[in-house]
Amino acid sequence: MNFILFDGDSRTHLLPFTYTRPVADIRVGILTIREKWEYYLGTTTTTVTEDYLSEKFPMVELEENIMINASFLPNEELVETVMNLSENQAIFKGEDVIAFYTKDSQDDVNLETYENIEFDYDVLTVTRTWDIFSKNDEAIRADFELLTKDRTSQPIPKSNNIIGAEHIFIEEGAKVEFATLNASTGPIYIGKDAEIMEGSLVRGPLALCEHATLKLGAKIYGATTIGPHSKVGGEVNNSVLFGYSNKGHDGFLGNSVLGEWCNLGADTNNSNLKNNYVEVRLWDYAEGRFAKTGLQFCGLMMGDHSKCGINTMFNTGTVVGVNANIFGSGFPRNFVPSYSWGGSSGFTTYLPSKAFEVAKVVMARRDIEFTPLDEAILNQVFEDTKPFRKD
Repeated sequence: MNFILFDGDSRTHLLPFTYTRPVADIRVGILTIREKWEYYLGTTTTTVTEDYLSEKFPMVELEENIMINASFLPNEELVETVMNLSENQAIFKGEDVIAFYTKDSQDDVNLETYENIEFDYDVLTVTRTWDIFSKNDEAIRADFELLTKDRTSQPIPKSNNIIGAEHIFIEEGAKVEFATLNASTGPIYIGKDAEIMEGSLVRGPLALCEHATLKLGAKIYGATTIGPHSKVGGEVNNSVLFGYSNKGHDGFLGNSVLGEWCNLGADTNNSNLKNNYVEVRLWDYAEGRFAKTGLQFCGLMMGDHSKCGINTMFNTGTVVGVNANIFGSGFPRNFVPSYSWGGSSGFTTYLPSKAFEVAKVVMARRDIEFTPLDEAILNQVFEDTKPFRKD
């Protein structure tokens, strides 16, 4: 069977992260949504996404296909229901389609003619940006069970101070010495070739993905995910870094999400709670306004390739787009459009040619090429986000 993950109606609500990736490639928990589905299904998947992303994330359509809404995270009950689908059957959760089996081409699918199967079990969904951190606790626990079942952890070095050793899993090549790991509040997963440096204080749930690093004396509260090749220092609470992003120094990051290739300057801090303790509103691209989150704690959402200088301060509920460069004293506004250059005193347009020069250098440091396809995608993001910039 051929499985295809599609973006669905949530794609626009998940901007700025879906400017540069399909919904399926959002990381929540230890794995991306795509990696979760492929782990359960035992096969690769392809994607239906925006046209400008389709060359990098192509769709392979065969005679028989099961289409899966990538906003829904797999679990045993859902995967079993998907695998039992027959032609022209569709799985729904309320009014939302989860998956359907079709022999029709995408343009010809009419779900009104399909037999509807109601999915009555609980299922984790990612439909808004703040779901990524607010549901990360549950996602880490699910991925931990998935990845460690019937496997044995590498030994925990005796130099560490450990609580709840049975809920700690260390992959091959990882380094952990003279740290305090408390897994009584949730599992701690330390990926292949990852490192926790001396003096770090960790309270689970934590996902430290492959080749990621916790720097000296870091203080990490659950539920936090530090994606592949990311480096983190200072204090972090309930946040997700997708991968290749750095918060390498002291400063606080809480209830936040960083995309890929982001960098926070030394002593960057974000607020995650308003002084009057009211519900946080967050910029929603789909609605074109600040939307209610239902959350009292909500911090920073930062798209790919965005960066900030030392001592940057972000207000509660700030959204930063793709390829923004923020610096200077004071609080920048709590919606910073893509390709913005500046800070609290105002922004000008960060020209793609300048942004791409930086991206090439940053990615080359990790032995990854900034390709013409990457450039084409980011150029399209620049065009699509022009209405949000003032100059």
